Amino acid sequence: MKINTRDTLRNATLRQLQIFMVAAEHESYARAAETLYLTQPAVSMQMKRLAEMAQIDLFVKSGRELKLTSAGKTLLPYVRQITQTIREAGEELDAIKGARHGQVKVGMVTTTQYFSPRLTCEFNKQYPEIELDVVIANRRDIINKLENNEIDLAIMGRTPRRVPVVAEKFFDHPYVIIAPKSHYLAKQQVINPDHLKGETFLVRENGSGTRLLLDNFFTEYNVNPPKLHEFTNNESIKQGVMAGMGLAIISAHTIHLEKTIKLLSVLDIDTMPIMRDWYILHLSTKVLSPAAVAFKQFIETQAPRHMSNIFS
Repeated sequence: MKINTRDTLRNATLRQLQIFMVAAEHESYARAAETLYLTQPAVSMQMKRLAEMAQIDLFVKSGRELKLTSAGKTLLPYVRQITQTIREAGEELDAIKGARHGQVKVGMVTTTQYFSPRLTCEFNKQYPEIELDVVIANRRDIINKLENNEIDLAIMGRTPRRVPVVAEKFFDHPYVIIAPKSHYLAKQQVINPDHLKGETFLVRENGSGTRLLLDNFFTEYNVNPPKLHEFTNNESIKQGVMAGMGLAIISAHTIHLEKTIKLLSVLDIDTMPIMRDWYILHLSTKVLSPAAVAFKQFIETQAPRHMSNIFS
């Protein structure tokens, strides 16, 4: 059958596209129905109609799971863009009317969990009608979400290379090397990186910003630890260091409490701390909604003061 591509989705409704996007994200008609307060037969019927209009299957059953076909994968980013544009258009109209509400999708790397709750709470106090939808994940996942237009803004400690972004610094981000209180290096002053050779290090998973910085540090100073223990979060690393499993390079913002009550030691390395910055950024092609602009301006102008109070 010859397909008229100009008319393929001409009669598709926004509701059908919304159902398609939610079903694709959850890989389930049942979960989509629950999320959208619909019945499962209603979701199935709307997806059947959308597939008939597209004249190609958009989903395929794989055991108990629902998977996108190649056509569904092709359609999904366009549907996300459509729903995002509709949302932004509504927020622009609200801005003209003087309304201050809307939704902002923000991606933050895992290290931000030590200050992001206070920042988001403070923002919510000032803008109670703006909904913040925050996702916290490792650097690689946040960059993927940014690239796929799944988030409006991102907060991370290093700007991505493969994705063109507009980035603004808003606070210093120091990294240090930590050790158990009983470690022999904890009692020394002015330690050279050569002293770290032969030490076991506890490290984050590949794809995290901390792991990238650590690998660069090892390369620059020719430090080749004989053994690495990999962890998926900073809390496990801190517990491992305090238990005596090894040393770790970590953001100073993650150890504020442990350092204050002297549960671990920050080594006096002559090349440390390694200074980085915190950035708030978005795709260079992204047109920010008024709500997103409000959050971005809050981070740029007010976050430094709040973070200074947190880490003082």
